[in-house]
Amino acid sequence: MTQLVVQHYTQPTARRHLWTGMAMAAVALAFGLEQSIHWLAAHPMAAKGLEASLLAGLATGLGALPVLFLRRPSARLMAPMLGLAGGMMLAASLFSLLVPAVQTVAASPAPWLLGGITAAAFLAGVAMMQRIDRRLPHTHVEELEASGMQPHVALVVAAIALHNVPEGLAVGVAAASGADHGMTLGIALQNIPEGWIVASAMLALGAAPIRAALIALGTGLVEPVGGLFGVVASTMAGATLPLALAAAAGAMLWVVSHELIPASHRPGREAAGTAGLAAGFAVMTVLAAAF
Repeated sequence: MTQLVVQHYTQPTARRHLWTGMAMAAVALAFGLEQSIHWLAAHPMAAKGLEASLLAGLATGLGALPVLFLRRPSARLMAPMLGLAGGMMLAASLFSLLVPAVQTVAASPAPWLLGGITAAAFLAGVAMMQRIDRRLPHTHVEELEASGMQPHVALVVAAIALHNVPEGLAVGVAAASGADHGMTLGIALQNIPEGWIVASAMLALGAAPIRAALIALGTGLVEPVGGLFGVVASTMAGATLPLALAAAAGAMLWVVSHELIPASHRPGREAAGTAGLAAGFAVMTVLAAAF
């Protein structure tokens, strides 16, 4: 496509090919959207899962709004904020994903066999995130201040996307399977302080406040991408739905253990990070009980 655009300006005779290609792409996009709408209409729970992941992602943009009026959150405040997010994600992976999977397996004719397979799916979710983390170059936002480095913005955005995809995946799977139990609301709530942290990191990298808020919103909108995979997985899973739930739980647990707990428990901030973690778990417990 890039070569066609170049030829459009250097060789006027190539314009016909450029416009033909663009027309074909437009028709393909329109056809894909039409088929997607029909598919979602035929699968209302899938539409619910996609909507849930979108709402959770938009909460990140809502949390970024304070950078337009306030300063960055202090290092003292970062620990409980990250701990809160970790606690809510940890509880969500348990109440909305792993527990429903275990309950379904326990009621099956072969709980030992299916229990082992479900555990393997859980570990597969962890391994998938570990592999992506190793292959995708990124820089964590919580390391900017400690390192004093100024990495490329794309590396920071890549780290945030790595964090948000399993969130969207988990929300999509849980909502589409009817096992939400307050997970969408919980992830949306924890995305609000996360949006402030992300936008603040963009400010530290020299972005203007409006641009920082828009970047934070854009990273939140990565969640519906993960949500789409979760919706498709839960819709096609059928009897293997516990495996999809367990894999999503493993991906969420990896994010909590690998990123949020270490970031919130830096030397001198352990107590604040633990308090935030416990508070987040408690909030998600209430939401799971209420929904």
